[in-house]
Amino acid sequence: MKRVEAIIRPHKVDDVREALLGIGVKGMTITEVKGFGRQKGHTEVYRGAEYKVDFLPKIKLELIVADHQVEATISAIVKSAKTGHVGDGKIFVIPVDDAVRVRTEEAGEGAL
Repeated sequence: MKRVEAIIRPHKVDDVREALLGIGVKGMTITEVKGFGRQKGHTEVYRGAEYKVDFLPKIKLELIVADHQVEATISAIVKSAKTGHVGDGKIFVIPVDDAVRVRTEEAGEGAL
């Protein structure tokens, strides 16, 4: 099993969700986060004063998928989240040793 973490633009969440449901991903956790990378923020004007916004709003998706679903999951996220501009996001893949469903105590891939 693998944990797939994706940092994406907020307006792409629905597209990514639909793409993941389309390939059979059964669940995900979504968190509103702020951060910066190469995009490095931007400047805005508020009441005539200019200020720098260092941390931009993003969405963090976390999914646990079976090993055979990893490539399809990554592909679905990239295709549905990509705009072609700096700030589209990143995807991280992390090994998962085990998972346990609390309600039934199922373990491993059966818990997904």
